[in-house]
Amino acid sequence: MRARTLAAAAALLAAPVLLPTTALACATCGCTLDTDDLESDGGADHWRVDLQYTYIDQSQLRSGSHAVSSGTAAAINDNGGSQEVEQDTRNTYLTLGLTYMPTPDWAVTTQLPYIFRGHSTYGNATGDQLTSENLSSANFAQLGDVRVIGSYQGLLPTHALGLELGVKLPTGTYGGQNPATGVTVGRPVNFMSGPNAGAALDTDLQPGTGSTDIILGASYSQAISQDFDAYINGRYQAAMMQEMTGSNDFRPGNTATMSLGLRYEHTPVMVPQMQINITRRSADQGSLADTTDTAGTVAYLSPGATFRLARGVHAYAFMQVPVFSHLDGYQLFPRWTASAGLSYAF
Repeated sequence: MRARTLAAAAALLAAPVLLPTTALACATCGCTLDTDDLESDGGADHWRVDLQYTYIDQSQLRSGSHAVSSGTAAAINDNGGSQEVEQDTRNTYLTLGLTYMPTPDWAVTTQLPYIFRGHSTYGNATGDQLTSENLSSANFAQLGDVRVIGSYQGLLPTHALGLELGVKLPTGTYGGQNPATGVTVGRPVNFMSGPNAGAALDTDLQPGTGSTDIILGASYSQAISQDFDAYINGRYQAAMMQEMTGSNDFRPGNTATMSLGLRYEHTPVMVPQMQINITRRSADQGSLADTTDTAGTVAYLSPGATFRLARGVHAYAFMQVPVFSHLDGYQLFPRWTASAGLSYAF
């Protein structure tokens, strides 16, 4: 999976928290801005639609806490090793969210991600094989795994404490090739060019993971002055059932994410925010998994802002800059990520 899953997880968690006008965000962070906005508009909104754009270009190869060159990874193969030397993974996510709020305490959100991904790798090339002739590439645009999340924030009169319970479904294309036997399972996306053309793209790079995951979350927010609001948000996701089992099995690593944030709420027209997002991911497991290059811990500093455009209509944008990483093996990592979106409540 490399650091691409870590980056994506951090971005997906940060974006809803940075958007205090979505019901999911309000349920998980107890956002004061969201509550005030609903009250000023009459408090009659029961539905919300959110469209989010996220861009993650993982172009830097890292090991541990340091950047390394492709030649450094290839040197392992010069000495008889078997290390994949990846060049780049470009990810664009368009996520459509639909939220139903029957009461101010309860909300159910469905998130449908559409993934545009390009990946290139030199495979197990040695130092003298890092040439364009040995570069394999794949590109796809497909629906990913759908998530359905229920949230509740009625534990406190202020709605400052929120809980969430959800599930990720195996709706995206999944599959891969067993490196030991050569057997291909599922319906994986294949490489399109290079020496690997026609072979299955890595299992962890497919649009879906082939697993049904449980999602648990909690958050708390607190006004610390007239204009500033602080919050903490945590989420844990773990695979409970896998479609790929037996001798050709795959289980994605568990992911735990925490965000600490500060909002400046002097006016609801524009709310600047600053977050620290921390993600810890365990290694993928199974015969189709890359168990040595998929675990790690990363942290991002994430400035952003939410803008009220009209009644029930909000826009948001933020950027994430990595400030810490400790990655197992050799993994591709982004130098920055960016997200923007629109939300409409009615």
